[in-house]
Amino acid sequence: MKLISYSPDQKQLWNQFVKSSKNGLFMFDRDFMEYHSDRFSDHSLLAYDEQGRLIACLPASAKDGTLYTHQGLTFGGWITDSSMRAALMLSLFDALKTHMLENGFKRLVYKVVPYVYHAQPAQEDVYALFRSGATQFRVDVSATVNLRNRIPFSELRKRGVKKAAKNNVTVQKSERVEEYMDLLAATLRERHEANPVHSTEELELLRSRFPENIKLFTAERDGKILAGTVVFEYPKLAHAQYIAASPEARDVGALDAVFSYLITDVYKDKDFFDFGISNEEGGKVLNEGLINQKEGFGARAMCHSFYELHV
Repeated sequence: MKLISYSPDQKQLWNQFVKSSKNGLFMFDRDFMEYHSDRFSDHSLLAYDEQGRLIACLPASAKDGTLYTHQGLTFGGWITDSSMRAALMLSLFDALKTHMLENGFKRLVYKVVPYVYHAQPAQEDVYALFRSGATQFRVDVSATVNLRNRIPFSELRKRGVKKAAKNNVTVQKSERVEEYMDLLAATLRERHEANPVHSTEELELLRSRFPENIKLFTAERDGKILAGTVVFEYPKLAHAQYIAASPEARDVGALDAVFSYLITDVYKDKDFFDFGISNEEGGKVLNEGLINQKEGFGARAMCHSFYELHV
């Protein structure tokens, strides 16, 4: 087995492999990964078997002797196609450890792609992490709706949806990105003293590159945006992020209307609707109010696991 560091001339090969893989996502496309390439030192890898066939790609970045999969992505790990099997993954991890030693890396931080994002089962890497002696050092808890076997909305969320209808709140796909990002920034400052990860310009750039995958939905009344969310759309799953609501929105159930529309209408034919994580401080603090709200829409816990391996 041979590992080769990614170079720009392999972009088309990389992207084609990601599209045909069993756990690849559009955010592993180089056009997504490289929008913020100035912030990270890329150390992505391509793995070839003895016959010279590409069998896996690893989105990765490097910093201070640590290899990350990948610092600029929510999660990552080996991207593989249907030919990947458990024994082959063990060999792939052996090759990765050798590569790390030869290139001065002492530590691997590996963010597993959650199983609900897989097109086919792809947890060979989790087993290989265990066999390699990796330890789990962080767990983020997300809230995910199984759209094939939905749990009914809570009475509180149902009342919110009815309240929104009574108050003439409408929900729609929107192009008013700059206005929405202003609302999002105000919401984050008020609640978390934080700023959005993406700037308006970055989000617009990504939307232009992936118009079928990145969409904005807003709840509005009298032409004013009250609440909304940005959705990252995958083949089997829709993921909500950048959720925001104004004080007025909370009074009229606007956010309840947004998620009711997405879950029961727009994405009803997907397998899952994922609300994203509800914890802070590296998973050690659960935001109970936030996850209770998401659970009110029928979501239940789904974990993002982080492992570290010292070589």
